[in-house]
Amino acid sequence: MIIEGIDSPVDLKKLGERELPSLADEIRVLLLNKLSEKGGHFGPNLGMVEATIALHYVFDSPSDKIVFDVSHQTYTHKMLTGRAFAWLDSARYDEVTGFTNPAESEHDQFTIGHTSTSISLALGIAKARDLQGAKENVIAVIGDGSLSGGEALEGLSVAGEMGSNFIIVVNDNDMSIAENHGGLYTSLSKLRATEGKSADNIFSAMGLDYVFVKDGNDIPSLLTAFRSVKDSSKPVVVHIVTQKGKGYKLAEENREPWHYAQPFDLGTGKPRRVGGGENYGNISAEFLLGKMKNDSRVAVITAGTPTILGFDKKRRDEAGSQFIDVGIAEETATAMASGMARRGGKPVFGVYGTFFQRCYDQVQQDVCVNGSAATFVVCGASVWGMNGVTHIGWYDIQMLSHIPNLLYLAPTSVEEYLSMLDWSIEQDKLPVAIRQPSNGVVHSSRAVRKDYGDLSYDVVKRGKDVAIIALGDFFQLGEKAVESLSASGIDATLVNPVSASCIDGECLKELAKSHRVIVTLEDGILSGGWGQTIASFFGAESGVKVINRGYKKEFLDRFKADDVLLDNRLTPELIASDAAAAL
Repeated sequence: MIIEGIDSPVDLKKLGERELPSLADEIRVLLLNKLSEKGGHFGPNLGMVEATIALHYVFDSPSDKIVFDVSHQTYTHKMLTGRAFAWLDSARYDEVTGFTNPAESEHDQFTIGHTSTSISLALGIAKARDLQGAKENVIAVIGDGSLSGGEALEGLSVAGEMGSNFIIVVNDNDMSIAENHGGLYTSLSKLRATEGKSADNIFSAMGLDYVFVKDGNDIPSLLTAFRSVKDSSKPVVVHIVTQKGKGYKLAEENREPWHYAQPFDLGTGKPRRVGGGENYGNISAEFLLGKMKNDSRVAVITAGTPTILGFDKKRRDEAGSQFIDVGIAEETATAMASGMARRGGKPVFGVYGTFFQRCYDQVQQDVCVNGSAATFVVCGASVWGMNGVTHIGWYDIQMLSHIPNLLYLAPTSVEEYLSMLDWSIEQDKLPVAIRQPSNGVVHSSRAVRKDYGDLSYDVVKRGKDVAIIALGDFFQLGEKAVESLSASGIDATLVNPVSASCIDGECLKELAKSHRVIVTLEDGILSGGWGQTIASFFGAESGVKVINRGYKKEFLDRFKADDVLLDNRLTPELIASDAAAAL
């Protein structure tokens, strides 16, 4: 195989141009083999094979700097920069990450997993280069879907007045994760239809030179385009039109579900591990569609991830104008929710915890300062959520629970989740965020309240000496810890605190009268978190020992949930042991 002889772009450049299509075919086979076995970002990587080969054939990485947006399209880049072993040898499949990583290679500029950042990051490299009088090429690679993010548009605007070498490769496959949304895509559509000749050119309007490549999967066309801009003295956009999922018919014809794939059978496309039963996406979507049908003011907002609340294409069509996809623009989604609430609407914005981090200012300023009664559903904020360092979502408690006027609810079951969601949508007094459970779909026969305006804690089981206060999806962990304590003769109390943002002082004072040890459990970082707030309520003078259990403040990558729980003494047995020892 050709790829076996490539350890760096230097080796790639030794090939004749006629050999490059064969190399692309080899790479695509390797991608399909590994992706079908391990899963991963599917469509983006298959679509970028030829463009990545051409980039490394023309430019001189690592002296020339290539910055990939999101970096979910970098598998070919990794193969060409000394990491092909992770696709050639199935025993080594797990030895490289799914995103760019400078710890792996000098050809990777940043660890990146969030979208719309590449232009701004590359601008910084280019500016530092200019200040030092250097001459290398700086290339930002970004997909059309990522252009909807505010940072990408800001970067384009700044790039327009760079006045020096700066190359932006726009990979246009007419698709984000789902379909693109936003007025700028009208401009891209016209550029595709006119082969780059349309006067409606957003890039030219930003002051950038422009090169169009009709077939971004044709290596000769790509080589010509990249050579024409190499060592340019001014900023330029190379707009390439590619096929998302190229080389796998099912992915070409069904681009949304094949953006990311779990392990699957290569011949049939069917998943190797068939999921079953309920999930919070379907539960949320069916509940919200019911609300929409009964009230035209109810609307669901997404920022480019519609299935996070279960809205696949069929459900989006059913919801019609009451479902709003703003593109990858969490800040706009948040501010829009505030505006809708102020005008009497009932907006629900669902988003992964890791992406909710991108709109902190809008939550604080546009929503909470104004007291807008919008509803936010925070998903995957958990050790059981996504496990890549760029996609960890468990910093949400520190971010949201300390903002004035914002109520951050933490349901412990499906029934409590739906009750909180219903109450939040119907009330008009304050903004509410709901931390969707991530420990599987857990049903409960316990009665749930219908009003969350007065947030007293729920004492689910009364005991003495030890009280375990278990937040949200750690409630079931608390139940098991109480059972473990009972087995050792300690009759412990179990409390559901309902919210991560409220302190029930009366309940805590009552607990202090008959309990010597309080244990808090939270599915999040300990430092500055909910448990430490409980500990500070008691203080050193109360005579109550408080044990806080959550996660250490650290960046973890590709971790196993059970390992993290064990490392932080978050098993029923260890929690019970620590509580008993504290007595």
